[in-house]
Amino acid sequence: MHPIKRPFLYMLFFAFMLAATAIVPVSGTIQAEETPYNPVPYEDIYPILEQHEEESDRVSVEVNGQSALGHDLYKVVISEPEDDLEEIKMMREDMIENPEEAKDLIEENPDFKVPFMINGSIHGDEYPGTDAVLQLIDRFAYDDDDTTEYILDNNILVFNVVNNPDGRILGTRQNGEGFDLNRDHVTLSQPESAASVDLITEWNPMVFLDLHGFVIRSEESPGLIEPTTGPHNPNYEHGLYLEYALDQAEAMEAEIVENKSDYETELYQNMNGTHIPYRDAEDGWDDYPPIFTPMYAMYHGAYGHTLETPNNSVDGVKWHYDAVMGALKFASDNKIDMTKNQLEIFRRGIQFDHPEHEDGFFPKAYVLPVDETDPTVTQKAVNNLLRHDVEVEKAEAPFTVDGEQYDEGTFIVPMDQPKAGLANTILWDGEDISDQASAMYDISAWNLPELWGFAAIPTDSSIDVPAEEAEELDIEGSLIGEGPYKVTNSSVAAVSLVNELFQNDLPVYKAENGHFYVESGGGDMLRQAVEESGLTVRTESLPEDAKELDNVNVAILKDRGQHGTRTALEQLGFEVDEIEPEQISENGLNDYDVLVANGSGIDDNDAYKENIRKFLDDGGKYIAIGASASSKAAELGLTDADINTGARNSNGVVKVNYKDTSLTAGYNAQDIGFVYNPVWYTNIENDRVIVSFADQDFFKAGFWKNSEAAQGQPVVMKGNHQNVTLMGLEVGFRAHPEYLYRLLSNAIYPGEETILTTANGMKQRVERYDNDGAFEDADVARSLSVHLKAVSHYEEQEAAEKVIKHVSGFKDLLNHQAENDLISDKAYNILKNDADALIEKWE
Repeated sequence: MHPIKRPFLYMLFFAFMLAATAIVPVSGTIQAEETPYNPVPYEDIYPILEQHEEESDRVSVEVNGQSALGHDLYKVVISEPEDDLEEIKMMREDMIENPEEAKDLIEENPDFKVPFMINGSIHGDEYPGTDAVLQLIDRFAYDDDDTTEYILDNNILVFNVVNNPDGRILGTRQNGEGFDLNRDHVTLSQPESAASVDLITEWNPMVFLDLHGFVIRSEESPGLIEPTTGPHNPNYEHGLYLEYALDQAEAMEAEIVENKSDYETELYQNMNGTHIPYRDAEDGWDDYPPIFTPMYAMYHGAYGHTLETPNNSVDGVKWHYDAVMGALKFASDNKIDMTKNQLEIFRRGIQFDHPEHEDGFFPKAYVLPVDETDPTVTQKAVNNLLRHDVEVEKAEAPFTVDGEQYDEGTFIVPMDQPKAGLANTILWDGEDISDQASAMYDISAWNLPELWGFAAIPTDSSIDVPAEEAEELDIEGSLIGEGPYKVTNSSVAAVSLVNELFQNDLPVYKAENGHFYVESGGGDMLRQAVEESGLTVRTESLPEDAKELDNVNVAILKDRGQHGTRTALEQLGFEVDEIEPEQISENGLNDYDVLVANGSGIDDNDAYKENIRKFLDDGGKYIAIGASASSKAAELGLTDADINTGARNSNGVVKVNYKDTSLTAGYNAQDIGFVYNPVWYTNIENDRVIVSFADQDFFKAGFWKNSEAAQGQPVVMKGNHQNVTLMGLEVGFRAHPEYLYRLLSNAIYPGEETILTTANGMKQRVERYDNDGAFEDADVARSLSVHLKAVSHYEEQEAAEKVIKHVSGFKDLLNHQAENDLISDKAYNILKNDADALIEKWE
């Protein structure tokens, strides 16, 4: 050890703390004696860690990945010099695979060491977490007091020092791509969360602490330490976890309170505890979804805790420091029994013995068949499972189970494995928990098979087939035949391939069947693109109704919508510009063909509204996603439907009915959707409706009280203009529901039947507007209805010329009524748009 240099490190640290470049406001009023809090800048973290590694033989530092913006992620491991870290990691793996033997081993060798993992500031602007980690690293790098030595005698300390460098630099909760990383531990859409998962599976820690802020539920008990309220996810072995999790939380609380005289401010000096949700609340702070880092770690057997420091201050840093020290002392005192419980989780999985669960909750296995033409979604699912340390097998011969025949190469996820709970929570259908709590903290359904679009078939039968351990897949696509070729509209990969061909100037066609076609030109570029896509693209004749598509320029409105839609568009292969609402007011949308809005941001002025109208009249497409964007579309006059919403914390997987249109190409008549802050539309005619919630039992999994109000109601619709599409489904939510992404590409690359307008629907609108007082008198409405009745008659006969002739006459009548102030501007504009759409439809 090298304690000589430690004063220099303290001077360096306090220089950072007192620097003039404060980058966040401090919560609360700072008293005169309180030390100003300026978090350690990201760029200064590595020099501090590097010096520790040089001067202490306990410290090793590695870069274990990069952030979305390319900033390094730092892993620090602290152990005694004589510890063989690779041997300890191997021992942890052996313990997982052979938990019963491991129980005997730890009884005979009580000096074994356990990994203890601390995660710093997954939310970038919750600065105290990383600063507390730096102080803990400083202590355990050099100190040799009894407590430090005792902890190091029993633990290997693993620090994810700054989990979100982008957010720390930018002063944001999210990373540089706008993602809340503490919602990404199933999807793994972001490099930071993937690196965290890799760290967890590398060490399989006994304890996992995630350092957050800021919570003050009461002045007497500021801060928060988990375990949580219910409902608890049924895939946990929660009883085993709770045997020590609550005691460990109270040990953290006790350590904080014991040291309260050392804090600077009255909030901390007067505290007599902290908020522990499991002990102190009924619901509202649950551990149900596996998306949060500690909850995710629990599936690997860890005792996971979120720690929420009270505020952004020097005292807030110390609160985290003391909480971690309390957990370390407790874990060191109880490591044998805590490890035994962790091993019991793995034993139950391996032996398919789940005493906390009803028989049949866990299937014996999941079967994952592979689509021959488009294996890409199953490929992604298998790779995701493997990264999560879930065991996956690949059948080496055809086999039959439950009367179904499966091919060689089919994947199998056996459920007699150590991390069965994690495997099941990733693959199961989920459940409706709406009656289990008054509120939920976040999502309550994430169903990978349904929301990613691959088959995962549970079975309670034994599968008798030779199988090999699956490895990470990198499937090469193939181009078969001489062309032209069909690209099935079946996945994100398929649409991405189409866009790549566009960007390389190859003509692409779309037929009324919803699929894409490309001619035989393109040579090596076409073949290489197909091989990289993973798709099998075969020769098939170009349908007569196929029309060449134009490349499109897509903009997404920068607003407060759910992150993920821009990522979804980019994964589909679109080149996307993110623009501010003010840019539309100032410059219009002449450079774009599509505008996507998925939040509440608009520029509320006449110039903005006029430029949106001009954009639509010039052929631009407007896509509004979710409740806020739908409400703003109504404010802009883009729909006159009523916008209905559920509670903001409602969410889940739903059954929906899809009409047979180009906007729903590639989906079944009854299929799956996903909602968050659900929205549905009323006061709308049927010829505007594209997708509706199913007529009965439509809510499959998640949390949505009083969902029956939306049953059977429209959830995707056309607006007042044929180029406006409103989507109540959250099709890009957190880059997760990939199966729904193609609703976006279908809206961007529509077919002829996208124009849903009918004369009968127009007639119903005339009747509604008449009831609303939009006409001077009943005769005005009656004259319009008479014209539309005739148009409807010719539509039924498919007499295109007569439809167009009579709709043109209808337009003349509309213009006459407008010129004589017999019709409201709103009714005139909507019916005129309808008439134009109907003419275009029949031309």
